[in-house]
Amino acid sequence: MINKSMQDAMNDQINKELYSSYLYLSMAAYFEDKNLPGFARWMRIQEAEEREHAMKFYDFILERGGKVTLKAIDAPKTEWKSTLEVAEEVAAHEAKVTASIHALYELALKEKDYPAQVMLQWFITEQVEEEKNAAEIVANLKLIEERGTAVLMLDHRLGKRNGD
Repeated sequence: MINKSMQDAMNDQINKELYSSYLYLSMAAYFEDKNLPGFARWMRIQEAEEREHAMKFYDFILERGGKVTLKAIDAPKTEWKSTLEVAEEVAAHEAKVTASIHALYELALKEKDYPAQVMLQWFITEQVEEEKNAAEIVANLKLIEERGTAVLMLDHRLGKRNGD
């Protein structure tokens, strides 16, 4: 049985993951509007991953006999100044999610919730990859300094990302 503090914290994390999904979908729409389908595809895949993450917490709470309580999702930003600004926001957002996962892990340690510790290990590993991917895109965009042709080349590369 999951204890109340862990259940509440995981319900908060579901909201954070769903907000991430909503934010990344907004970013995908921004890229579609800018005629950058590769960036849009990359963001749509990110969006789907965030929904999957929310569902992992959702299912974990239920498997442990807890109650899922969904909360309102804040509206995401819809406009950015540049492709680089979007990428930097993704990197900053992923760092924020990492901090949230680490706080959950700390709670699981404090509560001696061993099943939660095991489940959260997957998220800790996932966040290393998420932060690395976002940092690489930021670095690439800084290297090309928003030159149109180079952005199109990066757009083409990002468009080849598989959704699995």
